[in-house]
Amino acid sequence: MKLNAPVTSIPYIGEAYQKRLAKLNIHTVEDLLLHLPHKYEDFSSVINIADVKPDNNCTIKAKISKIENKRIFKRKMVLTQATVEDDTGVMNIVWFNQGYLLNTVIEGEEFFLSGKASHRGKKLYLMNPIVEKVNGDLIHTGRIIPIYPETRGLTSKWLRFVIKNLLDRVEGKIDEILPPKLIKECDLLGRRDAIAKIHFPQSVNDYKKARRRLSFEQIFSIQLSVIEEKIRISQEKAVSIPLNVDAAQKLVSLLPFNLTDAQRKSAWRILKDLEKKYPMNRLLEGDVGSGKTVVAAMAIANVIKAGYQAAFMAPTEVLAKQHFREVFNILKDLNLNVGLLTGKEDKYYSKKLKSDFIEISRKRLLEKVLSGEIDLLIGTHALIQDKVKFKNLALVVLDEQHRFGIRQRAKLVSRDAKDKRIPHLLSMTATPIPRTLALTIYGDLDISIIDEVPKGRKKIKTKVVLPKDRDEIYSFIRDQVSAGRQAFIICPRIEPSDDTKKESVWSKAKAVKEEYDKLSKKIFPEFSIGLIHGKLGIKEKERAMDAFRRGRTNILVSTSVVEVGIDVPNATVMLIEGADRFGLAQLHQLRGRVGRGEFQSFCFLIPESFSPKTKRRLSAIEKSRDGFELSEKDLKLRGPGDFLGTRQWGVPDSVMKSLTDLKLVETAREAAIKLLEEDSSLRKYPSLKMRSKELRAKMHLE
Repeated sequence: MKLNAPVTSIPYIGEAYQKRLAKLNIHTVEDLLLHLPHKYEDFSSVINIADVKPDNNCTIKAKISKIENKRIFKRKMVLTQATVEDDTGVMNIVWFNQGYLLNTVIEGEEFFLSGKASHRGKKLYLMNPIVEKVNGDLIHTGRIIPIYPETRGLTSKWLRFVIKNLLDRVEGKIDEILPPKLIKECDLLGRRDAIAKIHFPQSVNDYKKARRRLSFEQIFSIQLSVIEEKIRISQEKAVSIPLNVDAAQKLVSLLPFNLTDAQRKSAWRILKDLEKKYPMNRLLEGDVGSGKTVVAAMAIANVIKAGYQAAFMAPTEVLAKQHFREVFNILKDLNLNVGLLTGKEDKYYSKKLKSDFIEISRKRLLEKVLSGEIDLLIGTHALIQDKVKFKNLALVVLDEQHRFGIRQRAKLVSRDAKDKRIPHLLSMTATPIPRTLALTIYGDLDISIIDEVPKGRKKIKTKVVLPKDRDEIYSFIRDQVSAGRQAFIICPRIEPSDDTKKESVWSKAKAVKEEYDKLSKKIFPEFSIGLIHGKLGIKEKERAMDAFRRGRTNILVSTSVVEVGIDVPNATVMLIEGADRFGLAQLHQLRGRVGRGEFQSFCFLIPESFSPKTKRRLSAIEKSRDGFELSEKDLKLRGPGDFLGTRQWGVPDSVMKSLTDLKLVETAREAAIKLLEEDSSLRKYPSLKMRSKELRAKMHLE
C-alpha cells in the first residue's frame, strides 16, 4: 500500500468514512498516519479491583459476572450496567447509550476495562470505561492510549483501530526523508519508528521522542522552503536605487513631528536595501501607532526621486483610501502623480492640476500607470490584476500581508520591459511576530522593528469589566462623548443567532446589528451612532468611516474590520464586547485604534465568560502595553495555528505547537542552512525537495 494512496484503499474505510475523514483534512494513507494524537490517557497501570480509588484513571482485568441494558424512557437513554470481578473483589460498571455492548461484552469472559472511577451514592463505579477483550495485543486499554482530534462519526477508538491495522500494513513502506547524518547529529528517531511510537507509545519518553522527531521534520521542511526562497530572491535582479540623502532630509524636515530613533534606523536599513541589485524582501514590524507608514513613505519618495514607480497595496478598500490620503499628505510637497485603484473606485491626483483628487476611468488610469505618468499607485488586490502593468515599477509596499512572491511581483512589471528585474518588496505589519515564527514562517524575510511610539503619546488605560458593570461603562462613554470625544464599540459577530432550538456558546455572542439598534434607540439616543461591518458595501463602509473620522458620528459600532490602520485621533474609548473571543494580538490591535491623539484614552474589555484561562489572557493585556510581549504570550496561549490562521497548511496542531520551541527551531534552521550549503538544489534528497515545494505553495511564497 503506497502512502499517497487514497484512504479508501484502507480496509474498513468506505465512502461514508472517506467523507468524515475529509473533514479532518485526511485524504491519503500518509495523511491518516500523520493525523497525530493531541493528548494521551495513561491506562498502562493494571490494578486489582480492591485497589481502585475514586477520581483516578485506572485499568482493571476482570471477568463479566452480569451485564444488562436498562432503558430510561424519561431521559431517552439506554443504561448498560455490568458487574465484574477478579480475585480481590467485585465492581460495578455503567455505560451510557452503548446498548450494542451486549453483543460483544459477554458474561463469563475476561476483559480489560479502562476509565475513571467515581462514586454513585455509596457504590464505586467505573463510568463509561473503554473495554477490550483479553486476547493479546492491546490497543484501547492497559497502555498509554492516544486521543485524536475527532469529528462527528469518527471517534478516537475507531481511529486507533484503523491506524493500528494500517501501521502493520505499511511497515517497511515508510521511507526516511531526513539524511542519516542529520538524524544522528540531532539525536532523532527514524521516521518509521517515530510514527509507530507517536500512535502507540510504550512510555511517556516514547511519545516525547516521537513528537520531537516529527516536529523537527516539519520545522526543518519549513526552514528549507523559506531559506530556498531567500536564496532564490538573492539571485534575481532588481533596480538599484541610490540613496538620495537630500530628498530624505527634506521630507523629514517637512514632517509635523520628529522621527523616533527606531523609525530612523528602520528607514536607513530599507534605503540601503534599495541600493542592492537584488530585490529587497523586508518586513517592517511595528506596534500600533509606531509610525510605519512614514518610514514606508520615505522609501517611496526615494524610489520616485530616482525616476521609478511605486505601488502600495492594502487589504481593504477602506484602508487603501486611508493610505491614499495619509501617504499623499506626507509626500504632497514632492510634486508627484498619485493614483487610487480599488475594486469599486479609481482616483487620480496630478501635480499639474494642483487641485483635489479627480475621478478617472479605469482604462485611463491604467494607461497612465503603463506610460509611467503615475508615480505611485495605491490600492487593494486589484493592483495584481493582469491588466495592471507598470512602466518601471521598482518598489511594492504591502500593508498587513507578509507574502508576495517573485512571480506575483513580476506580473506587475510591463510586458515591454527589456530586462527581467523584480521590484523590491516592503511589507508592513502591526502584529508583532514572536521570535520562533520570525525564524520559521517568516524566515525568508529580513525584519526591521519599530519598537517605540512617538514621544508624548499617553498610555491607554485598559480595564477588564464584568458584564454586570456594563452600565458604568456606558455612563463613562456618555461623559467622554459629551466632552467632545468619540468611541468605538466592537462586537464579535454581525448577525444575531438564528439558533432557536439550542443555544450554542457562539449564539450568545454580541451581534453588531442588534447592538447598534439597542445603543442608538435605548442607550445613547442623544448621540449620532454609526455602523460598520464586513457585509456592508464599500460605499457604505466609506461613508460610515468618513462620518466618524470627521466627527459627525459620535460612536462607531463595528466588528473587528476596524482592527487595522484606522486613524481617528479624537476617539478616546474602545469598548470590546466578547473580549474572550479575540486573541491577545487582535485585542491589542483594536486597542490601538484609540490613543492616537493628545487626549487620554481608555480600553474596556467585557468577556462573555470568565474562566481561569480567560482571566489569564485578559489580565495579560490589562497589564501590558508591549505588543511584542503580548504576541509571545498569545502564541503560547493560543498556539501557532490560531495565532497565524495556518490550519490550512495541514500541519497537525501537535507539530504546530513546536513552533514555540526556540531551541528546536534554531537547531532545525542551522541544519537547513548547512544542508543547502552542501546541496543547494536538494538533488540528493528528492523527498525533501518535494516537501519544500509543497510547503512553499501552502505558505504563498509564490
